[in-house]
This record gives sequence, structure tokens and C-alpha cells, in this order.
Amino acid sequence: MQKWLSIVGIGEDGLGGLSAIALSVLEQATIIVGGERHLSMLSPDDNREKITWKSPFHASITEIISRRGETICVLASGDPLCYGVGATILQHIPISEVTIIPTLSAFSLACSRLGWSLTEVETLSLCGRPADLLQSYIYPGAKLLILSEGKNTPVIVAEILRKRGYGNSKITVLERMGNVEESIFTGIANNWTKTDIAALNTIGVECIGDMGIVPLSRFPGLPDNAFHHDGQLTKREVRAVTLSSLAPLPGQLLWDVGAGCGSISIEWLRSHVRCRAIAIEQNSTRLNYIADNAAALGTPNLQIIAGKSTEFIENLPTPNAIFIGGGVTEPEILEMCWNALLSGGRMVVNVVTLEGEQRLYQWYEKVGGNFTRIAIQRAEPIGKFLGWKSMSPVTQWVGIKN
Repeated sequence: MQKWLSIVGIGEDGLGGLSAIALSVLEQATIIVGGERHLSMLSPDDNREKITWKSPFHASITEIISRRGETICVLASGDPLCYGVGATILQHIPISEVTIIPTLSAFSLACSRLGWSLTEVETLSLCGRPADLLQSYIYPGAKLLILSEGKNTPVIVAEILRKRGYGNSKITVLERMGNVEESIFTGIANNWTKTDIAALNTIGVECIGDMGIVPLSRFPGLPDNAFHHDGQLTKREVRAVTLSSLAPLPGQLLWDVGAGCGSISIEWLRSHVRCRAIAIEQNSTRLNYIADNAAALGTPNLQIIAGKSTEFIENLPTPNAIFIGGGVTEPEILEMCWNALLSGGRMVVNVVTLEGEQRLYQWYEKVGGNFTRIAIQRAEPIGKFLGWKSMSPVTQWVGIKN
């Protein structure tokens, strides 16, 4: 079909900041879609049909699709494909029917104000997203650019930094960039109290850790004490090996079956912002641990399912990888997980009991795979001296579904 929908990025400088091509596309449209702020940038004499974004947002997408073939222009902030409406629209309308004309994103504008290189900056959006997403981006020396939800977001960001031991971090709030009323102000997280802030703002953070702070790496193998747990925890060394066996890639989905405190699925998510995970656990106390750990470690999007895994597996989205850390002797659990796994996907199972090993060996005879025995010793005090204390050895089976 001929391109009938255009998405034009517009800044706070309004129509005057649009390129000749963007203006031409806008002028040819018979229907204009956008938020109240963007539609107010049009001339008062513009009598064309206007559609304001509705809640829920999907209702507006449905309305746009119902007008397919008409000449429609969507006005969007900055770069429509950088945390913008463009990405959502393209989930429903193919690019072959859409023309996208971006302008500078808030991130590009902020870098030009701060003198930062965009390629050396961590970027994220807290618009319509849990503020705890910020947790996984914090490390000493990090430069963060954050799209703000509103005027209260800087206070929330400062509080998260303080609680994480990064109270000395420098915060810069950039209001209405590109507007004649643009303003920039700076402060320290520990002393941040400013609340008189425009709703449209972007936050820059230079992360500075307190003396003695221990950073949390995004590489697998977080310290055991980074998690709240009741002892049902895949220990650090075994966890690092397990994540290596699972081999996460951006955008892939993991099922964490018998999730315990959620350490495997949380570290899977921390490996890349686009990774997805579902944690299945039936113990109510551990479910609370999973939720607390996910929030504290910056993975609040972890999907948590309460109950027996065999009750839910058939209705879950197809996974790229499955980890089974408990319940391997439960009848049919291995078969159900293996059958659900995407072709080419990986399944990793850890066991510590003879019964678990027996069940795994029977499974190995059926589908193949490979075994690894993981035996870890940690040095611990013996009187005045140090000695080696062995952890329970873990038998790990890894299978790739061909």
C-alpha cells in the first residue's frame, strides 16, 4: 500500500524548527494526530481534523488503523523511534506504509548542553516505567540521561541514588530544551530538594559512589548478599556458570522454573535491557523475595508467577531458554519444559541430590545433552587459621533443542 501515515518529530521550538520536508509532509496531511501540547503548536486557523491521544493509548492506534488510506500525520516528540510513539505504531502498521521524519531527541539535546558524548552515556526512560529500572544503571563513573515522567522524577532519582550509596552524585535537570523558556539547574543527590520543576524535563546524572561502596556488576555472579533469600539461592560461583550455560542474548525470553529468590532470572535480565524473564515459584515467602530482589537490582519488569510450574507452562509465551533449579523430580516437568522450548533453545538443569541425578540421567538417555559437575570450595576461618569448606556439589545438565 502507498505510504499514507507520516510520523514527524517536533521539538519545543515548534513548527519553526521543522525541516522543509517535515513541513511539506505536515501540510499535505488531512488528519493531524498528537498530544495537546503538540497540537497547540499548529496555527489557530488550521481547520483540519485533529485527533488527540486517548487513554489507553492502544485506542488511538486502533482509530488510526481504522482511517487507513487517508493522509494522516502524527506529531511526536523529538525522535519518534527513541522511546517514542513511532516504535509502538510500527508494531501495528508496517514501515512500508509509514514515513518517519525525526528531529533531535532529548538525549542529543542534553548531550549538546552538557558536553557529553552520546556514545559514552547510558540512556533510559522512566516515562510510564518503574523508577527501579534505574537501579541496574548505577555504577561509579556512569553518566546517565533519563527521560523524566514528570516534575517529581528528579526527587525520586535522587532518593534512589542516596539509598544505593551514591548520594554524592551530580544531578542536572534540563527543562523545556529548545524552548525560549529552557532552563538548566544542577545539584547533589544528598541535598536535592527542588520540586519546582517543569513537567517536561530530562535528567543528567554523574554517578559518584560513597567511600567504600561495592559496585554491582552487570556480569553474572553477583555476591550472594545482594539477594534477600531463605537459603534457596543458587550460589554466586554456580550462578555464574549457570548463566554462562544459558547464554542470554538481547531480546530473548527465559523461564526460571522453581525460581527460589529469583537470582537466575534477575541476572539474566541484568545482562541486557532487552532480555525478558518469567520466574515461577509456589512458595509465598520466596515470591516476596523475588519481588524485592527484582526491584532492588533494577529488574522490576520480571514477570512473577505464583504456583506450580506444570499448571502454567502450556499458557506461557515460548521461551528461548529454560532454567530448572528445583522440582526436577516432579513428574513430567522435564518433558513439558522441553516440549515448550523454542527450537535451538537451551535448557539448563541443576540438581544436588542423587534422586535428581537419577532423573537427569534418564532424561539424558532420551534427548542427549551434556553433564558438568560443579564443586566449589570457599575459604573460611578454622580457629585462627583459614581452611577450605566445600559447598554441596551441583550436577548440571545442558541440552540444546535441535
